[in-house]
Amino acid sequence: MEQKNNYSIIVPTYNERLNIALIVYLIFKHLRDVDFEIIVVDDGSPDGTQEVVKQLQKLYGEDRILLRPRPKKLGLGTAYIHGLKHASGNFVVIMDADLSHHPKYLPSFIKKQSETGASIVTGTRYVRGGGVHGWNLMRKLTSRGANVLAQTLLWPGVSDLTGSFRLYKKSVLEDVISSCVSKGYVFQMEMIVRASKKGYHIEEIKKDVESTSIEEKKRLWTKLQNLCILVPSFGQASSGVGIGRRFSHTIRKTFGSNNFC
Repeated sequence: MEQKNNYSIIVPTYNERLNIALIVYLIFKHLRDVDFEIIVVDDGSPDGTQEVVKQLQKLYGEDRILLRPRPKKLGLGTAYIHGLKHASGNFVVIMDADLSHHPKYLPSFIKKQSETGASIVTGTRYVRGGGVHGWNLMRKLTSRGANVLAQTLLWPGVSDLTGSFRLYKKSVLEDVISSCVSKGYVFQMEMIVRASKKGYHIEEIKKDVESTSIEEKKRLWTKLQNLCILVPSFGQASSGVGIGRRFSHTIRKTFGSNNFC
């Protein structure tokens, strides 16, 4: 008898008291016929995020919502690693808690994986039907520019390298994470590049992204800065590193780190 799939959804949080209840509700709404657990990795939020999660545990059950807190902010990459240690599913979904990743796309991730047997399914804004809402033109151009630069330097095999809404086979995620060196927002970029270089089967689905907070700007800026660090770790030519540094310098000169963040 074929084993039924189980999905562990890792949701890192920091000051998401106003969003976490809605994101949990939407996950349950869109995954009615799926076995899943939600693993909330909270980095010591001072706004009461953990208290809200505890109330959600009373409503949905502690077996469905797992709170796995940490004492302080220790980096997004380590949050995934921490959540993965507690994942019981044979598939793992990684998504943001700020509603920029809408749970309505979760069935599409699962369907795509089931149809293709993919090791990883990642959402993309850069195919027909995908996109972003609430971003001004400059932010769209900067995000697109970061992806073009990454495509040129790293050849990741996906159209949206800076996206972070993904489904992984658990065994694949464990393998990829074990070889990653970054800890912050660039961790997602590194994971997909390393997965591609390891030869894992990657599929994409179209999705929209909603801009809900200034945090997304900070993430994009950090990704742009760290791209220059990521490139040498894959043994790229020095000329490629130079391109990355010049791109980062241009972004900083144009926007200013304080203004852009």
